Amino acid sequence: MFVANYMDRVNLGFAQDQLRADVGLSAAAFGLGAGIFFIAYAIFEVPSNMMMERFGAKIWLTRIMITWGLVATAMAFVSSAEMFYALRFLLGVAEAGFFPAVIYYFSRWLPDSHRGRATSIFLMGSGTATVIVGPISGALLEMHGLWGHSGWQWMFFIEGVFSVVLGFVVYRFLDSGVEQATWLTDDEKHGLVAVIDTEQEERAGERSTAQVSRWKLLADPQMLLFLWIYFAINVALYAVTFWLPSIVDDIGGLSDFQVGLLTSVPWLCAIAAVYVSGRISDRIGKRRPILVTLLVIGGCGTLLAVFVSPWVGLGALCIAAIGFKPASPIFWTIPQSYLDARAAAPGIALINSIGNLGGFVAPTAFGLIEDATGSTKGGLAGLTVVGFLAALSVLLVRGGGRNDRIRTRPVTAPVVTAPETTRGTALTVDSGTAGTAPAGA
Repeated sequence: MFVANYMDRVNLGFAQDQLRADVGLSAAAFGLGAGIFFIAYAIFEVPSNMMMERFGAKIWLTRIMITWGLVATAMAFVSSAEMFYALRFLLGVAEAGFFPAVIYYFSRWLPDSHRGRATSIFLMGSGTATVIVGPISGALLEMHGLWGHSGWQWMFFIEGVFSVVLGFVVYRFLDSGVEQATWLTDDEKHGLVAVIDTEQEERAGERSTAQVSRWKLLADPQMLLFLWIYFAINVALYAVTFWLPSIVDDIGGLSDFQVGLLTSVPWLCAIAAVYVSGRISDRIGKRRPILVTLLVIGGCGTLLAVFVSPWVGLGALCIAAIGFKPASPIFWTIPQSYLDARAAAPGIALINSIGNLGGFVAPTAFGLIEDATGSTKGGLAGLTVVGFLAALSVLLVRGGGRNDRIRTRPVTAPVVTAPETTRGTALTVDSGTAGTAPAGA
């Protein structure tokens, strides 16, 4: 589901040239439409979560998928800038709440000791999507002219219909809860439900004892640094995601399929970098130096792309992806260690909601810069500045040790001992679309 979700979100970048030519969109208009998705997503995420609690994860997950697939399919019929903006906004409305719904679903299936690794596997969907969306979208774009329709129309229609069909398949096979799992014995069901319910009761007791408002968190200078750093990371990631196909197309003489294949290369490099940086981060236990290094690498990659030929520029964007993509999971280990347990939930939600607005700013600003200068080089130079400033900001962040936390009133909670088969090391991961928390976070 997440692979299809991410594909329908970012395939717009591959349709850019054909879509802009057919509909008459400027670079700024395209960037605004690409970014307006994130405004809708931020507005409707909380209402979607409330509806999920009412209808249940299974129904709500499939509802989200089917409706986003329908909107993605409708993108094939865009005929004006206004319709483009409206459908991108509706896509954000339809997708809002997907990730929290999945996390809620995991919380009713797995104890804490296993939930983190399950979420990490789930989040690999975004990395997988960035690799496969290029070749698939490129191949569909080459259907240009078939039955009188443009390639971008075929791309949106087929990829959108795929999500709709997958939504119905998911509803057929997705078990609502542990009790409905035919592949578990009765003893396994009762034991698993008992552990999960006990953990839920413990967390509920902690939440009722201490509450931390987002306004209080905003008064903390370290939280403001976290907000800015994650915002900057998202600006860099989504700018590269939406404009990479256009930059690769500047090489010239490439078919749409070849452009799609080449755009997957930076993300293949990025997936390897996510794994390696996570292992190194866990091994040495020092997150800030690694995050600074990654942001500097990303900034150097975009800076190099400004001054070199398009082919060498593709290599430079590989360097940028190697820096910016792993920065997100490494970043999340820092606020997790800084925030007290009762401040973690609202703190992470605040960082995620504000930081994801970088997905609106990045393509919008990139489009405006291209309209003003006639080139993407100004946008790439801007990403360099953003990356370097974020790296400098990380140096101001405290280490997140025991004495550096945002404190709340102490809570006395019962100790829960899980059965031997459920013990392990849980991860805590980002609730956004940017990456996977490394093991041991």
